[in-house]
Amino acid sequence: MSVDKKAIVTPNSWASLRRYTDARIGLGRSGVSQPTEPQLEFQQAHARARDAVHIPLDIDQLEQQLSEQGLESLRLHSQATDRAVYLQRPDKGRRLDAQSGALLKQIHERHGEKDATIVIADGLSSTAVQRHAAVVAAAIDRELDAEGLSRTPVCIVQQGRVAVGDEVGELLGSRMVILLVGERPGLSSPDSLGIYYTWNPRVGLTDAYRNCISNIRTAGISAEDATGRLMWLVRESRKRRLSGVALKDESGEADALEGTGRGNFLLD
Repeated sequence: MSVDKKAIVTPNSWASLRRYTDARIGLGRSGVSQPTEPQLEFQQAHARARDAVHIPLDIDQLEQQLSEQGLESLRLHSQATDRAVYLQRPDKGRRLDAQSGALLKQIHERHGEKDATIVIADGLSSTAVQRHAAVVAAAIDRELDAEGLSRTPVCIVQQGRVAVGDEVGELLGSRMVILLVGERPGLSSPDSLGIYYTWNPRVGLTDAYRNCISNIRTAGISAEDATGRLMWLVRESRKRRLSGVALKDESGEADALEGTGRGNFLLD
């Protein structure tokens, strides 16, 4: 005998708001429990989030993706020797190992200072980096080139956290560093990429000296919009010679929803 699933699920009055968000709201209930289908979806989302953290970044594939976009890359590593160390010792992920540091010093000695360095770090979501980093890096590189800014090769840091970009930029003598990193995965967003921008990067800077553009993914901010916001920050930071909390994003991109017909559901 077939069972009508809708008949045994008590609906929730918040269900109509689900069209505005991926958050798990308005799921209803079956008796005193969560319905089976949302429970299975939750378990699947949790598994995807865990995979994003623990599955190693395919460096060979990423280098190939960057090469196809016309970008030269360098392979570096943080002081976190493996994923277990990375997760237990955040400080290790913020600094380069000795071999990587020596390589960047040699490159700086041979080629001198550059305007910008793009850094890609696996962070807490290899999924995000694998899916989006090459396309975003290429879009940024094209805009930097259009501005007449010199660039170093793209630096890929394995087991890297946000602050490692400052050391990379300092060792290469770059005036600005743009770090793409896999963000901490959520249960509805295991593939979110973040951009961190720093003017005059150097070891020891705090987050207050960085600007962040978050939630770059198919269901979030597009590569095009993220690049537009970033380039506004780049141009303004070159004028003001600073970044971080002293440089508020006034690019106007945050108001892009105005005029699109998408209103605020709280006012509907």
